[in-house]
Amino acid sequence: MGLLFIIDPPASLKEYKDSSIAMMRAAGKRGHDVWICQPHDLHLWEGRVVAFATRIALKPGPAWFGETEARVRLLTDFSAVLMRKDPPVDQDYLAATHLLGLAEEHGARVFNRPAALRDWNEKLSIFRFPQFIAPTLVSARAELIDGFLAEQGDIVVKPLHAMGGQGVFRLTPSDPNRNAIVETLTAHGRHAIMAQRYLPEIGAGDKRILLIDGEPVPYALARIPLPGETRGNLAAGGSARAQPLSERDEEIARTVGRVVREAGLFLVGLDVIGDCLTEVNVTSPTCFVEIAEQTGFDVADTFVAALETALA
Repeated sequence: MGLLFIIDPPASLKEYKDSSIAMMRAAGKRGHDVWICQPHDLHLWEGRVVAFATRIALKPGPAWFGETEARVRLLTDFSAVLMRKDPPVDQDYLAATHLLGLAEEHGARVFNRPAALRDWNEKLSIFRFPQFIAPTLVSARAELIDGFLAEQGDIVVKPLHAMGGQGVFRLTPSDPNRNAIVETLTAHGRHAIMAQRYLPEIGAGDKRILLIDGEPVPYALARIPLPGETRGNLAAGGSARAQPLSERDEEIARTVGRVVREAGLFLVGLDVIGDCLTEVNVTSPTCFVEIAEQTGFDVADTFVAALETALA
């Protein structure tokens, strides 16, 4: 198979932990041709979507690839196109999904499905599963957020389009900075944000549960905050502990898995704190390497094998 990975600039990827690189290495080991490009390498040419793509050979270590060929190719020429660009989901990202959608109409196989990437906001999608979520408010209005804080007593606020713990704050009624934080995050009432009841179970980790074609990986990665920190994100300094899924984790994963599979979301990363679903990550879910290193379960190989089955 020929696989095209649409990624962030290759030099920006952390080779020792990046899930996209793990996927590509697994694909190479299974005998598939690996190509890469960035979103700005996609073009609409005489009604067809093409990519200025580079074929690569995967290598061990920090110099993780070598270029073997570069040329313009129709997206329909690839066995699969994998959209792995990190957030933010901005205008450039949305434009890329529209181009990928056109390619899909011409027969390209795109994972995750471009329309689903637009429809499944990683924060707002939890509302599709109200039975699993903590009390949550989405609003740009400071008075509503203040009322929610007064009602809950302890909350977390975060933007709707960021990642890696960016812009996440814990607020209590006594916090002298709470008004300034809300004003900054909402841009003085112009942008909606999410407010959720603070879940003290974060001390045991923010669990990342991976779904591959609707099926849960048997291990979650609990991302445990630093002392005095609210965010468990690895990008925010959290530590990682792989652990088997609990009964509640399984219930959440299998319920969500059935829905996302139907929506065309082949790879999804759920964030679960305690018993509550807090995010549904669809753009570029991670934690492949950490789970594999700690448990021996090769997530990347499992992903590529599932992709082979889906394409067959």
